[in-house]
Amino acid sequence: MATVVMAIMAHPDDAELSCGGSLLRWQQEGAYIVLVDLTAGQAGSRGSAALRYQEAQTATRILKPLARIGLGWEDAFFEDTPSAQRELIDIIRRYTPTLVVANALYDRHPDHGRAARMVERAVFLSGLRRISTRYPAYRPRKLLFAIQDRWQTPSLVVDITPFWSQKLALVQAYQSQFFSQTGDKDPPTYLTRPTFFPHLEARAREMGHFIGVPYGEGFVTRTPIEAPPLSSLT
Repeated sequence: MATVVMAIMAHPDDAELSCGGSLLRWQQEGAYIVLVDLTAGQAGSRGSAALRYQEAQTATRILKPLARIGLGWEDAFFEDTPSAQRELIDIIRRYTPTLVVANALYDRHPDHGRAARMVERAVFLSGLRRISTRYPAYRPRKLLFAIQDRWQTPSLVVDITPFWSQKLALVQAYQSQFFSQTGDKDPPTYLTRPTFFPHLEARAREMGHFIGVPYGEGFVTRTPIEAPPLSSLT
C-alpha cells in the first residue's frame, strides 16, 4: 500500500514555506502528497483570495500532489467547532495518510498555532470508530509540526539539499506575498522585506547544520521518534 503524506496548513503557501523540500523528497521516495489549505488567505494584506488560488495552482503544478484541497474557512477567524472537526476527520479518513504535517504549535501568526491544535485533535478523533463520517475510522501513525517563523529546537531534521532550488520555486510561486513590484498598490509586509529570503536560507542552513548537510527542514513532535538502525548511527 502506498504511503500518503498529508500537509494540513492554515494558508496557501504555509506548506511550501515550511516543508516544501521535505514534501518533494518524500514524493521522490515514493509517497503520495496531499495538501489541505484550511483558508484561502482572505485576510492577508497582499493579493486576494482569487490571486492566491492562482498562485497555489502554480505551486501545485511544480509539486504535482495527489490532491490539493481548499476548505475555504474564514482566514483569521476559523474556530475549532464540531463541524470543522468532522470536515478534517473525513479528509484524513478518505486519504489515510501515514504521516500528517501541521503548522507550528506556536508562531508569529496566531492562525498557525490554532490550526496545529485543530489538526492534532482531528488526527486523534479520526481513529474513534463511534465518530461517524463518510469513511471508516483511521488514525495516522505520525504527526509532525513544522517550524515556521519562530525558532524551535527540532525533534528531527530532513535533508532537503537536493531539493533546495525546487523548494524556492514553490515559494516563489506566491509572487503577491513575497515580492513588492514597482507601482504595487498593496502595502509592504513582513514577508516582502529584502531580508526575508536570506532568512529563509539561513534557517534551512541552520537546520542542515544539525545533521551535517547544506540544507534541512526541521520538525517538532510530541511523541518520540523510533531510532534508525544502528548502522546509520555509526
